[in-house]
Amino acid sequence: MPTATRTHRLSTASRLTAAGELRALVAALLRTAGHAQLAESARICTSELVANVCRHTPAKLVHVEVTLADDWVSVYVYDDRPRELPVPPGEAPGVREGGMGLGLVAALADQWGVCLYGGAIPHSKAVWFKMVEGGRGMP
Repeated sequence: MPTATRTHRLSTASRLTAAGELRALVAALLRTAGHAQLAESARICTSELVANVCRHTPAKLVHVEVTLADDWVSVYVYDDRPRELPVPPGEAPGVREGGMGLGLVAALADQWGVCLYGGAIPHSKAVWFKMVEGGRGMP
């Protein structure tokens, strides 16, 4: 039998404060929904993905979608610049500007990836991660 899920969508302008705003909202949502043990790791991963949108794309808006199930959570960070794809951890040594980037997401999340939307000529993308109760994202 499929697990019931709840989905929440958050959006803000792509600006310097966006990562802090959205990471705080995601962490609060997880704590309120009974996923307090995953909140800190999800906060860190959300911050990295939102900061990447703000830093590496000219997108005007950042959209975050949080899906909550009984034993897992997923977070999708969307932008409207599918041509600026993230560089997977370990593929571009020495070119990082700032944080730990996707390496940190890969270390904390049980799964992560990139989705392109719009067919042969994509119009948007999402970088996402999933955390499972009892998985990597636990303290």
